[in-house]
Amino acid sequence: MNTIRLLPAIVFAIVLSGCAGTNFKQPDPTALIVGKSTSADVTRVMGSPLQTGEMLKNDEKIRIVRYAYAEGAGTGRYPGVVPARAMIFSTLSDLLVGKEFVSSFPDDATEFDETKIPAITKGKSTRADVVSLLGKPNGEAIYPLLKSKTDTGFVYSYSHAKGNVFNMKFYSKALIVAFDANGVVSEVEYTSSGEK
Repeated sequence: MNTIRLLPAIVFAIVLSGCAGTNFKQPDPTALIVGKSTSADVTRVMGSPLQTGEMLKNDEKIRIVRYAYAEGAGTGRYPGVVPARAMIFSTLSDLLVGKEFVSSFPDDATEFDETKIPAITKGKSTRADVVSLLGKPNGEAIYPLLKSKTDTGFVYSYSHAKGNVFNMKFYSKALIVAFDANGVVSEVEYTSSGEK
């Protein structure tokens, strides 16, 4: 699931165009449920998206809708960070297969401690272990965003932009933890780019 890598580009486009996007808050977790909700449900809860697109994952064409908001003059999670938030929804054949909320605003920042990732053990750690270690995830995913059709996954992601339109630097990191049918970790995937 590489949708987090798209957030810096969204933030940059918003800042560059002088457009803040439409401000929103993360919806209640029960409002849109991965594996049950539809594209129409996403629009009903969130309104019209800022951007739409497609992605190919595990030979399946996934539709992506993105919502984003940034404040050029606000204060972010860290000094110099442009405060921004984005919500990304992925659907396959009109079914919600992934949702991800990312924020660099201080009040709802999705920052997580990547130094704790080595404590997650494939074949041993459980959902409760991961939540105890990293807190509640800011996203969820199922196949085809995950490799296995029977796995479910937690997404932890954070991204920010620093600087101005002439010298903008980006940082992002994402952790996807997949669980088998028994709720035991089956895959751990972590990526990061840029400098904090």
